[in-house]
Amino acid sequence: MDLFEYQAKELFRRHGIPVPAGGVAVTATQAQEIAASLNVPVVIKAQVKTGGRGKAGGIRTAAGPAGAADEAERVLGMDIKGHIARAVLVEEATVPFEEHYAAFLVDRASGGFLAMLSAQGGMEIEELAVSDPGALIRVPVDPEAGVDGAVLAAAAGLPEAAGEVLDRLWEVMVAEDALLVEVNPLISTADGRVVALDGKVSLDDNAAFRHSWPQPEPASSLEDRARSRGLNYVKLEGSVGVIGNGAGLVMSTLDVVALAGAAPANFLDIGGGASARIMADGLEIILSDPDVRSVLVNVFGGITTCDAVATGIVTALHSLGEVTRPIVVRLDGNNAEVGRRILSDARHPAVRQVPTMDGAASLAASLSGGS
Repeated sequence: MDLFEYQAKELFRRHGIPVPAGGVAVTATQAQEIAASLNVPVVIKAQVKTGGRGKAGGIRTAAGPAGAADEAERVLGMDIKGHIARAVLVEEATVPFEEHYAAFLVDRASGGFLAMLSAQGGMEIEELAVSDPGALIRVPVDPEAGVDGAVLAAAAGLPEAAGEVLDRLWEVMVAEDALLVEVNPLISTADGRVVALDGKVSLDDNAAFRHSWPQPEPASSLEDRARSRGLNYVKLEGSVGVIGNGAGLVMSTLDVVALAGAAPANFLDIGGGASARIMADGLEIILSDPDVRSVLVNVFGGITTCDAVATGIVTALHSLGEVTRPIVVRLDGNNAEVGRRILSDARHPAVRQVPTMDGAASLAASLSGGS
């Protein structure tokens, strides 16, 4: 379970990690009230489970309560990479003297834990990792021995006061059964304090039975909505929506779409035994994404039969009303002929059938207008 920033900071507070004072608002009036209670300049931050908020205009400053209401009005409802800002975090504006980066994560490549630290943090951390790899240190962590925050801080060139914060971030990682604990930026202020200005935490759902974690919000993003329907969906940044059955086939389809000159808009695996209802839910989710300009359904029938997939497509098209974006379908395997006949008989103008995977990907890419 990925947490919103404000939920991550709730965990940070529990473990003694300094964070700015603030509160969560779902209306402009609430944002104004929180700003008035803080009585200092504030920052209005969109609460979405994706990066790039700052560049998208989802983080704004306000000098006082009236300005906080105005900025919250602008941010609430904002669409950031398919995630709708249903709430904002209103925090005291903390001016950093220096920005750093700190994270603990499960390193699946090594099967262990990893600390990632840099004396340089902020919005360009991804670019930094590419342009100056030495600026981001990676230290394997022995889970039994734990970490020595002072040693890690010194190795990364962080201020001495960051050592205790790193110890407590590792405490969050262990005590909360987290898969990722990230702070970017971790700031040092002019008066020597070290503060978690942002927070990203991903928790292991398998450990939910032994925790009183913050409760998840109602489904707001496409990923949340897909998860609530039992779909394995990941939002990407392209224009071709992709549906397939089986993770391997979907990954291959993403590659073929890219080779055809377009970028996939998502990963969506309906699974090996998907029903017509699941197929319909998947298509509805993808067509809810405004970035999608064409859809590619690539199914090899096995346990999931092609007639069930075709029935799901027809069901979704009936329930969605007018669908103008083209849907390219490639069906092969179990009951493929029956599935193709169901789609042909439906005669929906948005549906195009192509017999091969490469041909279907090429048509979907062309219909999307490319990357």
